[in-house]
Amino acid sequence: MGNLINSLRITVVRFNGKNGFMRSSHLTLSFVFALFPFCLFALSLAGVLSPKAQVDDIIDFAIGAWPDAIAGPIESELRAVLQAGSSTLTLGAVLAIVFASNGVDAIRLVITDAYREADPRPFWKVRGLAILFVIAGSALFTAAGVVSVVVPVVIHFFGDLVPWLDQSILSNDEFRQGVIFAVTSFFLFACHRWLPGVPHKAKSLWPGILLCLGLWFVASRVFTIYISSFSTYSVTYAGLAGIMSALVYLYLMSAIFVLGAEFNGQLMDEARSRGETV
Repeated sequence: MGNLINSLRITVVRFNGKNGFMRSSHLTLSFVFALFPFCLFALSLAGVLSPKAQVDDIIDFAIGAWPDAIAGPIESELRAVLQAGSSTLTLGAVLAIVFASNGVDAIRLVITDAYREADPRPFWKVRGLAILFVIAGSALFTAAGVVSVVVPVVIHFFGDLVPWLDQSILSNDEFRQGVIFAVTSFFLFACHRWLPGVPHKAKSLWPGILLCLGLWFVASRVFTIYISSFSTYSVTYAGLAGIMSALVYLYLMSAIFVLGAEFNGQLMDEARSRGETV
């Protein structure tokens, strides 16, 4: 435990020394530009796979885990864009894939830099991988949305036969939160496992992933308290307060992601110095 704490301390110094805050800004901006195209394509894909796909399901899995005070401004804009968009795969949806893939590529660059590696793959391979991530992520969002809706309904349907099952975690909002957590965990693992050009063992990736998940949870709770009790954004930014709160929140989440990647990079450096393979 002492070694991990010391590694985390070095990681914080390393984060600051490698312009971690600047890279967090780049990641935040890339995510903002990728969010709307990704949701548009996800809705189009959902419309092809399921004609009854709901806009609310896409939004819930895009920002369902965000604090309500932060998600509100983004949700209203997403809803307006998605309701006005097409639910069929069009040229616009194809272009949305390309734009959304820029956000995935930004994640690849952050992880590669944190691991102190160079990506040996040509441009067409990394761009193709980013596009594949967007398509697979959209399909995963659609499947997760179906599961989170269908399972509680089925559980409720059989509630008369198995009364305790209707009161279980599977029949309420906690199940949806559990699905979101599982999807988020898999997304982080997929980014660290398959986006870098140099493959690594799974056990070398989990420390940074778990650190990221834990800090995301704590930061979300603390930021929610701050927004509801101490924030003066409404005075400073007036009508832009909601958007500014969302941007600051995304920046905080991006900084934690970069810190988690740097933590893995530090642990990998220490393992290499001991002659271990990562």
